Amino acid sequence: MAMIAASSEKLLNLASVSRDVGISPPTAERWLSILKASIIVYLLEPYHNNLTKRAIKTPKVYFLDTGLMAYLTRWPTPETLQTGAQAGAFFESFVIAEVIKSYYNAGILEPPVYFYRDKEQNEIDLLIYENGTLYPIEMKKHADPSKSDIAAFAVLARFRTFIEAPTVLSACMIT
Repeated sequence: MAMIAASSEKLLNLASVSRDVGISPPTAERWLSILKASIIVYLLEPYHNNLTKRAIKTPKVYFLDTGLMAYLTRWPTPETLQTGAQAGAFFESFVIAEVIKSYYNAGILEPPVYFYRDKEQNEIDLLIYENGTLYPIEMKKHADPSKSDIAAFAVLARFRTFIEAPTVLSACMIT
């Protein structure tokens, strides 16, 4: 669990996890399936269609309980979560978890949410696909969002199914 918690917000690499823990990849896969079934982790699948053949196909793993994630990764204080090296990963994991939980609470067990990353390193943190429209969301842990934060949204123009008004979620430092 600690290795998966430390991997939250990253592309899932079960071979690396199994090697680091000292178990076989099939065992790691079985353990991961238990974490998924227990709604402790969520695998955010990449968005792809026929136009995105060059997109990355590996899912990203997210820990849905950031309190447990902090405990398992030994980031126990609000200060380390706010300013530590993993602060962005915790913020992104928290936002994704809240989006996923909102769908679960509405009775939607397979939320229409994805991420986008292609081989040219264009990345969009979250895509919500509803009613034939892609809603891109970028999450940054800083108080001054800029247009450069959403530069990758331009790749969606080729899909012709996205909303024109981009969304940037930014963390505000509260002291």
